Amino acid sequence: MSTDIPNADTSPEAAARAAEQAALIEAGRKLFAGEWNFLTAAPTIETLPAMRGIEIAFAGRSNVGKSSLVNALTGRKALARTSVTPGRTQELIFFGLGPDLTLVDMPGYGFAQAPKEKVDAWTATIHAYLRGRANLARVFVLIDSRHGLKPIDLGVLDGLDKAAVSYAIVLTKADQLKKDELATRLEETQAALTRRPAAFPVVFPTSSREGAGMPELRAAVVTLMRERGIS
Repeated sequence: MSTDIPNADTSPEAAARAAEQAALIEAGRKLFAGEWNFLTAAPTIETLPAMRGIEIAFAGRSNVGKSSLVNALTGRKALARTSVTPGRTQELIFFGLGPDLTLVDMPGYGFAQAPKEKVDAWTATIHAYLRGRANLARVFVLIDSRHGLKPIDLGVLDGLDKAAVSYAIVLTKADQLKKDELATRLEETQAALTRRPAAFPVVFPTSSREGAGMPELRAAVVTLMRERGIS
């Protein structure tokens, strides 16, 4: 019985793309294996740290797994604080890798155990940050793969499109879906992005618990750094 994969692309171009992706994944592994540190927590626009290198921000509904994703990406179990209480993160949390790369854990949207006035205040801070942060290279918008894009998520994407802030969709908790269910979710998500001007065309399925998708995310960050002239 033949073991060939039907319709597999064996062209030199495909081999070159695969080699390039493998090199990016290795570069990402080495990059994220560096020494990560908590930098600061910024509750207001006035307390944002000075810009340096590039920043990658993580946004999403409360309890979607932002802190867990940051920990999985950096290989640190407790770099970002995780909580079972939705809405606990109420500041922009900055983590740095030397002078060139900063990850930003943003407050979750959609639910928060705080007075409305406080929620409104940090929502304004988030919007100001997204509009005015010149070194913000991309926002990874996390979506629970079990539920897909919801109206509140689409509203956030509308805002990012309007502000011309580059973003990509990360599907979290992908290990909790069957293979065919995940494939359907990926197709649905991809289709929802086709006419969005600021959306990156690749959707990243991930599992912080199993580490799935982390190499590809790290490789995407390496690509962003190189595009910004940071090797």
